[in-house]
Amino acid sequence: MSSLICLSCGSQALEIVLSLGKQPLANALLTEEQLSEPEQRYPLDLAFCSACALAQITEVVSPEILFGEYNYFSSFSSTMVAHAKELADRLIVERQLGPGSLAMEVASNDGYLLQNYVAAGIPVLGIEPARNVAPAAEAKGVTTLCEFFSPSVADRLVADGQRADVLHANNVMAHVPDINGIMSGIARVLKPTGVAVIETPYVRDLVERLEFDTIYHEHLFYYSLTSLERVARRNGLSVVGVERLPIHGGSLRVFASPSPAEAGPAVDAMLEEEARLGMGTVGYFRGFAARVDMVCRSLVALVGSLKAEGRRLAAYGAAAKGSTLLNACGLGTETFEYVADRSTHKQGRYMPGVHLPIVSAERLLADGPDDVLLCTWNFADEILAQQAEFRARGGRFIIPVPEPRVV
Repeated sequence: MSSLICLSCGSQALEIVLSLGKQPLANALLTEEQLSEPEQRYPLDLAFCSACALAQITEVVSPEILFGEYNYFSSFSSTMVAHAKELADRLIVERQLGPGSLAMEVASNDGYLLQNYVAAGIPVLGIEPARNVAPAAEAKGVTTLCEFFSPSVADRLVADGQRADVLHANNVMAHVPDINGIMSGIARVLKPTGVAVIETPYVRDLVERLEFDTIYHEHLFYYSLTSLERVARRNGLSVVGVERLPIHGGSLRVFASPSPAEAGPAVDAMLEEEARLGMGTVGYFRGFAARVDMVCRSLVALVGSLKAEGRRLAAYGAAAKGSTLLNACGLGTETFEYVADRSTHKQGRYMPGVHLPIVSAERLLADGPDDVLLCTWNFADEILAQQAEFRARGGRFIIPVPEPRVV
């Protein structure tokens, strides 16, 4: 029997379905002084639990190490800002929110979402553990509690009379080792008539589109609706609605109630479809590792041939998925000159493992490399539009998944 334990249900029915070797922490960007120091690496293995249908990595790194200081600021992505505004505006109308309501967000980052409620005159509370990110939210007028959300935090908020009409949990359910704790905390802090709106990458898109670079140590869990519904139900939440979203390469948006409630037809339909596809079994992942290996081999061959032609190569997007991609494929300074990125918080640092310098996005136009690997392919439309002049001058982008191609 496996010695691995499921972080959700406690079962030992785990089987490793993909190994990406030992990798550095994807968001542990380096200073120049750190380049000569040894980097901590951790196993990056994806496993599947046959008992509760949850895919998960096997190595848990302390949340304090991962999130105490954080380099990702959501507001640097125009796509994320627009996505958040559309959702907030919709919920304000649908839930008839007003000055007597409370909108809450777990892992609220720099206030990119809750600022829309503030603008509408609706009280908000963000809960954000990153010490360097929370002040950016406060500067937007978003009241922010700088700590990790937990059942005890939920109980303290309830005792203080702060219960949410709407609670957002965007791209956080994958990150928290104590997933039962965060789910039960959400159930406690919601008003009986409140709703939790949970967004998380969809494991179906991960497998079918070979989005293996979304696997990194911050992302412990990779959900289907089947696995997410089970952990929600176990902790006092009823899934009442679901939508598929294109953002982040494919995500689920789940609506959950703290009171017993009937699932909507979309929930039943998706659960039935997942069962038909076998997503509740390890068989769904058969062949996944071999297909990932083929993508890596194809990408290495493509950039190698471009390099052999004398073309200058760079990369775009100093994101966590870029770290996984570059380290898994063994691509670094011998292939690419630098990684361009819009975030001023990343510029001047170096990519973990491969040590590529991170420069401003404007460098592409000023410097004119021939081909650019788009590590942040999940924002391809936004980035290709931003880089229209670079492309007009003959610059090309390489999209790495589901199969490497030049655009």
